[in-house]
Amino acid sequence: MAVFLLGVSAACCLGFGFVLQQRAAARAPLADFLSYRLLLRLIRMPDWLLGIGLMVCGQVLGAVALAYGEVSLVEPLTATNLLFAMALSRWLTKQPLGWSGWSGVALLALGVTAFIVAGQPRGSDTSAGALRHWLVFGIVAGIALLLTVKARRLQPASEAALLALAAGLVYGLQDALTRVCGQIVKDEDAAMLFTHWQPYAVGFLGLTGVLLVQSAFEMAPLRMSLPSLTAAQPLAGIACGVGFLGDRLVVTTGALAWEAAGLAAIVVGIIMLGRHPAMPAGTADEAPSVGATRLS
Repeated sequence: MAVFLLGVSAACCLGFGFVLQQRAAARAPLADFLSYRLLLRLIRMPDWLLGIGLMVCGQVLGAVALAYGEVSLVEPLTATNLLFAMALSRWLTKQPLGWSGWSGVALLALGVTAFIVAGQPRGSDTSAGALRHWLVFGIVAGIALLLTVKARRLQPASEAALLALAAGLVYGLQDALTRVCGQIVKDEDAAMLFTHWQPYAVGFLGLTGVLLVQSAFEMAPLRMSLPSLTAAQPLAGIACGVGFLGDRLVVTTGALAWEAAGLAAIVVGIIMLGRHPAMPAGTADEAPSVGATRLS
């Protein structure tokens, strides 16, 4: 129950934080796209700082949840951040949910429930060897890099979707390494944590993820980027959890069918919510010229 509450609380902070960040990033000039100058410019915006503060709070809560629960359990819970983003966006836009909105809410909630109940994620005393560890890590990181390179050749809406997808994969890797850091603290000592490479990788991945997300938020409305981000993170986290962290899922035929159906429902629900009219289009739609012409 504690892990469940921590995961949902993390999702709440993340969802609210993403909405505030996008509203600020939409006002930044496109000249700063995929540059750390973008972060230096955004840091002067109070709403962006509040959004980052909420996101950091969500990541801390998520890290605590990961210290006591499996990645395969925590990731589907944090995927519900889109429900909280939708709630804030609905309040800001005064847009009713309607059939598509409520259907998305139901699919996301039922998908998370189906995956957790059918899969019964649990830890084990054994983890993968170094080769499997680096193979899974390298595949996820490599896909994120390829998506980032490919995104620069596309139109703004598609670019934002791919950058957010890459960011989601990066955040999934970060969550997996956060779990490793928690295990190091348990097994050794907090002082010994920084003699390992994982905490530094967590910081680098976090900064890289923030840059990708803010660039995606800058390029197009929130509905073009948040679904990709929200869907990719739990999928990457579950892949890492099962791939090299030693997480175990029930693998009977019936359980696998329900797990697959649950993940599919999560992704479809996320897409439906992300494309709902209640999701803010950003100031780009309201003011076409803010430092540079924007396309949405």
